[in-house]
Amino acid sequence: MPKRLKLILLSIHDLSVSIGPLLLILIAVLVAAYWWLDPQPPKHVTLATGPTGSAYATFGQRYAQALAVNHIRVELKPTDGSADNLRLLRSGEADVAFVRGGGGDPAADEAAGLTSLGSLFYEPLWVFYRTDVARRVDRKSGVLNSLTQLKGLRVNVDKPGSGVPAIMEKLFSANHLDAQSIQLSYLEPAPAMQALLTGTLDAIVLASAPQSPLVQKLLRAPGIQLMDFPQSDAYSRRFAFLSAVTLPRGVVDLARNLPPHDVELLAATTSLLSREQTHPALRQLFAQAALKLHGGAGWFHRVGEFPNTKTSELPVSPEGEQAINGTPPFYQRYLPFWASNLVQRMWLVFGGLLVLMLPLSRLVPPLYQFRVRRRVFRWYARLRDIETRIDGEPGKRDAMLEDLDHLDRVVNHVAVPLSYANELYALRDHIEMVRKKLLKA
Repeated sequence: MPKRLKLILLSIHDLSVSIGPLLLILIAVLVAAYWWLDPQPPKHVTLATGPTGSAYATFGQRYAQALAVNHIRVELKPTDGSADNLRLLRSGEADVAFVRGGGGDPAADEAAGLTSLGSLFYEPLWVFYRTDVARRVDRKSGVLNSLTQLKGLRVNVDKPGSGVPAIMEKLFSANHLDAQSIQLSYLEPAPAMQALLTGTLDAIVLASAPQSPLVQKLLRAPGIQLMDFPQSDAYSRRFAFLSAVTLPRGVVDLARNLPPHDVELLAATTSLLSREQTHPALRQLFAQAALKLHGGAGWFHRVGEFPNTKTSELPVSPEGEQAINGTPPFYQRYLPFWASNLVQRMWLVFGGLLVLMLPLSRLVPPLYQFRVRRRVFRWYARLRDIETRIDGEPGKRDAMLEDLDHLDRVVNHVAVPLSYANELYALRDHIEMVRKKLLKA
């Protein structure tokens, strides 16, 4: 091997060994931080949706498609509705869920570690009734526009797990109605719709987004009317989880002018809730997907009104706040999800390491210098030993000369960088000085 190449390789080796302790500290800190922060999310997450065919189920499929782009498998868990979703979140059987406002206890849910990723859309209370029944109740107008007019009628208020019965119980109570004054039933939405169409029910209550196929069908069904709530503002003042919304004239079908006039409705706000234990990166992905899926205009809101953090009953998680109200970091536009997530989760660690490494890096030059000079200075011990023996063992001059010759040969093969050659040549001069001293003895 050429001597020049040997010197280069030797310098690289010395530098690597000198930096080694620093690199070990760096790697140890990075490994510990990675283990502690757990920046990469699991590849599986459970989303509690709602009954089959509901708007919740439809949105769940869209979320699954959105997260599949980042290789996250979303398990869709069909449920009875909002109340059932909340129960699954509390028990840890679901990681994320659609939950309608007014169905839970915000203080208890916050204490249980539930947070919001943002409010997604209005979910009106659709009260559909038969027109022939309305004519019997009010022969003059033939319409129903008050919950008190449901007294004595056969009314379905959805399954208990949907959360609708709990909301309707509050509204009935505000209208001085009790369970005995109304013939209540608790059928699922699909059979309840069939019962309404066939006349075995007089009215049904649904709580769903307008995209629900059941809502779409009933809005167009002959002989079925949608109850108007002229007191919607009063309801929204008494019940914080309700909002007064308007179904505009003709929004269902412009050609058929459905509905034929503006309809005042009551609506709860549906939010996307997650558990505290749900990985932050997954919460970030769901919040970003919500921004894309619910950011457009709808029957009850304009572009950009949803998702929002203003109408949520629970505290909004940092991930939801960042996705909805913040500006995404520039690196998210250029890096894949796994890389941008790693940077986002560990940037404090990287900054801390930089602060730590700057003073520690000052130790590298002394360590490198010590290692190179040690290659030369280690032979001074043998040289001093030979020099000490000159006066103490005068009869062994030939043996000492052989030792000096051997030492000289070894030193001639020592390789050091050019910047340290002076010390190597000084050693060789000192060997020669001891040789002269030995020859004079």
